[in-house]
Amino acid sequence: MDIIYLSDLRIDTIIGIYDWERRVKQTVIIDIEMGADIRAAANSDNIEDTLNYKNVAKRLFAYIGESEFELVETLAEKVAELILTEFKVPWLRLKVNKQGAVRGVRDVGVIIERGQKS
Repeated sequence: MDIIYLSDLRIDTIIGIYDWERRVKQTVIIDIEMGADIRAAANSDNIEDTLNYKNVAKRLFAYIGESEFELVETLAEKVAELILTEFKVPWLRLKVNKQGAVRGVRDVGVIIERGQKS
């Protein structure tokens, strides 16, 4: 299986459990790897034959930018469901990083892997 990826996608959103976090947008950093078979696109040299990563990024900017989840775990699950459903990828690995959430730690977050349900 081939992988199409987006790395260091930065999106401002409401995320967190504390009162101040419910009022101020914070930046989450998304890294995503999506399973794909790129052979048809490689042969045709046509964007219609592949997973268009620009469309994925635009959808994530819209969805995450409007979301107001409390937990990064919830955000990760919902984003995974969205990509699996809307873009029909067979598998993905998603990292959600909420930098600065813990004093003295640069990166903190979750990494999940999900696939299509049989």
